[in-house]
Amino acid sequence: MGLAGTGTGGAAVAVAVAGPLLLLLQLLSRPPPASAGDSRKSDSRLVSEQFSQSPQKLSFYSWYGSARLFHFRVPPDTVLLRWLLQVSRGGGPTCTNVEITVYFRYGAPPVINPLGTSFPANTSVQSSFLVKMLQSNTSVNVSHPAPGDWFVAAHLPPSTQKIEVKGFVPTCAYIFQPDMLVMRVVEVSILEPDVPLPQTLLSHPSYLKVFIPEYTQELRLELQGCESNRSLGCPVRLTVGSATLPSNFQKVLTCTGPTRACHLLLPSPPWDRWLQVTAKSLAGPHVSVAFSAVAALTACRPWIVNLQHLLQSSPNQSCNASTGLLLPSLGYQDLGRSSGEGGGSFCLMSYQVMREDMDVVSVHFRPLDRVSVLVQSDMPSVMQLHLNTGMDSGGTLIISLWANKSVISNNTLVMVCVNAASPFLSFNASLNCTTAFFQGYFLFLSTSSRKANLIIPYPESDNWFLSLQLVCPQSPEECEKASVLVETTLSLVPCLNDCGPYGQCLLLRRHGYLYAGCSCKAGWRGWSCTDNSTAQTLAQQRVATLLLTLSNLMFLAPIILSVYRCLLVEASVYAYTMFFSTFYHACDQPGEAVLCILNYDTLQYCDFLGSGVSIWVTILCMARLKAALKYVLLLLGTLVFAMSLQLDRRGAWNMMGPCLFAFMVMVTMWIYRCGHRHHCYPPSWQRWVFYLLPGMSMAAVAIAIYTSMMTSDNYYYTHSIWHMLLAGSAAFLLPPRDKHAEPWACSQKLTCHYEICKNHREELYTVT
Repeated sequence: MGLAGTGTGGAAVAVAVAGPLLLLLQLLSRPPPASAGDSRKSDSRLVSEQFSQSPQKLSFYSWYGSARLFHFRVPPDTVLLRWLLQVSRGGGPTCTNVEITVYFRYGAPPVINPLGTSFPANTSVQSSFLVKMLQSNTSVNVSHPAPGDWFVAAHLPPSTQKIEVKGFVPTCAYIFQPDMLVMRVVEVSILEPDVPLPQTLLSHPSYLKVFIPEYTQELRLELQGCESNRSLGCPVRLTVGSATLPSNFQKVLTCTGPTRACHLLLPSPPWDRWLQVTAKSLAGPHVSVAFSAVAALTACRPWIVNLQHLLQSSPNQSCNASTGLLLPSLGYQDLGRSSGEGGGSFCLMSYQVMREDMDVVSVHFRPLDRVSVLVQSDMPSVMQLHLNTGMDSGGTLIISLWANKSVISNNTLVMVCVNAASPFLSFNASLNCTTAFFQGYFLFLSTSSRKANLIIPYPESDNWFLSLQLVCPQSPEECEKASVLVETTLSLVPCLNDCGPYGQCLLLRRHGYLYAGCSCKAGWRGWSCTDNSTAQTLAQQRVATLLLTLSNLMFLAPIILSVYRCLLVEASVYAYTMFFSTFYHACDQPGEAVLCILNYDTLQYCDFLGSGVSIWVTILCMARLKAALKYVLLLLGTLVFAMSLQLDRRGAWNMMGPCLFAFMVMVTMWIYRCGHRHHCYPPSWQRWVFYLLPGMSMAAVAIAIYTSMMTSDNYYYTHSIWHMLLAGSAAFLLPPRDKHAEPWACSQKLTCHYEICKNHREELYTVT
């Protein structure tokens, strides 16, 4: 059944379990709320829409790339959002139900941690809203969702780390498909600032919205002249804002007191967007409530700071051109407190920031003209980071701040808040970094801590604001004439530190959306491969490399035996396998013990090809075919191996199929010789006891290890044993040399000398 996760924020989210068809019929056939004045009629203001995406096969979780991501876009004025989560299973009756975890987040992909690993220092991560489900289909409802990007991620339980050979054992497929159904309002009343908007509620809500322009400091919503025909007071509940996951910061105003007016104050509402307001009657059915809604906006007058303003407003300041730092003077703290241009005081210093796109989800932000941020006590300094392109939420936002120790006194602090949608401006009232609908991130600088860092994985797609202000908790008078220059390093990167030395930053794609994730190695784990709880030491890495590479020296035994018995083709194949297997595993190692002489993909292909052809030539050599037929089959088999590995390098039957064919050829030839000679073949019991049975046993153990015993933890040991068993079985199974052939006869023929040859037909002797 479905289980709701954390951070739902009240009753905005509901989870249900039912069949997908039933859920769809419930949403589409359920009559919408009736319009005011007649509860029996459907509400013509509401329309429903459905969105779907192609299903994806789920994987057992090992890193973020194992999760399957779905990207939806919720239209504006949506009052109800419902996801239909459907799971289908394939693979036969042996497949059982497994628990599927589904995550939801607004504005960016969900940050998940199923393995319980640690995050890098200074990383801020919110808890995820999740649903756990089995084979049952589940629905998730969100009332008044925020318009824009919504993301759904799903995965199976954590992987067992067992290395399974593709096609050798039956695989179970779990197909996941989410559908999004929305119900939105097509007629919404516009609430203009300072203009009362009369409303009448009967049994269904009124939908309003007000536009919040840029530089709005406060929003005041007030209900005036509230009257009800059958109840006292003002039985109205006002819901302001949209629901987001994992956190929900909707504001609710309940006006049930005896007064006819009530209001709601929202500091720093989200800038440059529409704000949803829903008014619902609490008086019960058939009771009308009349009121007027009034929205009042308090504007914030910004001081736009750039190099020209600083030079014109503070001519006594000096600038160090080599570093781009402005040196503060005593008179600079009066900058922006008042201005003759229009009168009134300023509420913030706005620093213009240039966005420099470097690559995919790679952006650098810096103030114009390389001016450091000047922080004062009378008003906050604000920097705006444009991360609203829709493609910026798939990276990691890194904020680094630094202040010179000489410019920070012992009793002063530089308070910093990082918020989305609108900046935090109320440093004098509180230091919680909370705006109307967003809980910001808090940083500070002091004499003991002159540096501050913040890492935000997958930041929401929005405009982000960095607010800084000087605060003197012990003696506020010291801040009146103080100012501090703060250096900032602001960037959006695909992965933090490129996942470090023990990880690889990979760019993932879901349709047209790109996001990055770290694939760790050498036992390192975590979001940025910084969790070393299960990491291998450098000595362990070197031992693993030596095991996987030096174990291939066992192929020297079949190489020497092949040359001794004049099997030069077989010796060449074994030498090829030994060479490429050694250097492939030297390149395949994680961490620092790595050596790549060729491209990794080339080395892997050659290693797989050599292993398959080695088994092929060994079995055909045991069949003791005629030379012409033998070499034709050797060549054809090599070509078949090359083709099959190009089609699917990990498929078990691509290697086992040709080897089984060669085994059938060998068995057929042995049976033919048994019938032709009327005794068992090979005829010698010593050959069976001391060569064939040990070789076959080693081959059987090698196959068992390769197909069922390898895991990520014991790979270095089991695969090294596989190398030694494969080479050892080839040495035991190679047939003996012909009775009339001299040892090392092939090597003697390679030298250049004269030889007397006889032509039996013409009985002529020639010298060649």
